Amino acid sequence: MTFNFSIVYDNFSYLMQGLRFSLLLTVVGFGVGLILGICLALLQHLNVPLGARLARAYVALMRSIPLILVLFWFFFLVPIIAGTLFNGGQPMPIGGIWTAFITFSLFEAAYYSEIIRVGLRSLDKGQFEASKALSFSTIKTYRFIILPQVIGVTSPIILSQTIILFQDTSLVYVLSLTDFVGAASKIAQLNGKLVELYLFVAIIYLVICVSASQLVAVIRKRTRIIGR
Repeated sequence: MTFNFSIVYDNFSYLMQGLRFSLLLTVVGFGVGLILGICLALLQHLNVPLGARLARAYVALMRSIPLILVLFWFFFLVPIIAGTLFNGGQPMPIGGIWTAFITFSLFEAAYYSEIIRVGLRSLDKGQFEASKALSFSTIKTYRFIILPQVIGVTSPIILSQTIILFQDTSLVYVLSLTDFVGAASKIAQLNGKLVELYLFVAIIYLVICVSASQLVAVIRKRTRIIGR
């Protein structure tokens, strides 16, 4: 069996366009998801009335259903609901790209929330008592003392979850979006070079994920050293 990777070279720019979209979706999902996750974790940690219950229910819901189902729900149901509320019953199309960015951010927020919440629980209570002794407000305590430590301690787990997020970006094919895997699939269907294209995609995923995993290992090692 012989391989002809010229198909990869001939369509390299198109494949890189798909990879850029996958990476952009990962970055946005990570950034927005982490911010929302911190908010959800704080609502639970501070036991905010009603807010804590809603946060727990949201996290439980998102972690109980597949991401692909959330994508379908958002893409098909939200335009109908929005149209009923704001457009006289006529659906308000959101589009595949917005659906992908919003859905991934909301979905990942639940997972980042649990990571941050566990990190908050792991901190020594003396940190909070010291902040009170220094007359720090609750906002300043969490902003300048608690959250930086939590992010530092949980950063390996956060990055591990982000690697999973990057791998999950291939699910946007259900929205007819051209991510990295989607770009390779479209070319393969036209040229019949499935093995070469999917092998190239697998190698790129392997390089990116292994490199990120090595970064996680380095950060985890440094975190252990600092913890001593």
